[in-house]
Amino acid sequence: MANSVFTFKQFKVEQSGCAMKVGTDGVLLGAWAKGGERILDIGTGSGLIALMMAQRCPLAQIVALDIDEGAYKQAVSNVEGSVFCDRISVVHASLQDYCKVNKVGLEGSFDAIVSNPPFFVNSLKSKGDSRTTARHTDTLSFVELLRWVSFLLREQGTFSCIIPTGVLNDFLSESYICGLSLMHHVAIKTVENKIAKRHLLCLVKGVCGEEMHEEQVLKDTEGKPSFWYNEITKAFYLW
Repeated sequence: MANSVFTFKQFKVEQSGCAMKVGTDGVLLGAWAKGGERILDIGTGSGLIALMMAQRCPLAQIVALDIDEGAYKQAVSNVEGSVFCDRISVVHASLQDYCKVNKVGLEGSFDAIVSNPPFFVNSLKSKGDSRTTARHTDTLSFVELLRWVSFLLREQGTFSCIIPTGVLNDFLSESYICGLSLMHHVAIKTVENKIAKRHLLCLVKGVCGEEMHEEQVLKDTEGKPSFWYNEITKAFYLW
């Protein structure tokens, strides 16, 4: 998925000025995440997930947040060029600064939060690279992310994210400490005979009555998109 412009059914995503390109993780999360009337997209990048949530939740007002200036400008351009421009506000700030500056009015103000968070923890990285910033936890640790998510969500509000297998247990442990309970977990395999590499998680603020767990594959035995992947993305892809 390296195209400069990615065309979906109801919007286009220009990504030449954005470090993190349109990829399967973002598309999966945008197609699967639980919505609401007021949604926050943390680390919006090109604005992909915010635009997908706007399409799926026609009554939602969405705040799309990114710390990177290039990503912010790209998201603004993509949102302004879409039919959802009146319902998405793009903000150039870190999650920490956004929350601290607006703290009084933000507590418990979101029904749903979505994020494709940075996931390379303590791994080798280069300096001064916006792609590195987008993919590492140095600027936003899991602990900070989850604490602010809990602060921003209303009671029984939801946080949807996609994370790699290597950090799953630590991420869930931190979630419970921050008052978030697992509601829905989808382990994602590329193909049936491989181990799951990604995990879609939906966490709820407060107590969750019952956890739902499932396993899905992206490709069938012939290497084509699986029935599940086709169904979850059919409202977006042009195929």
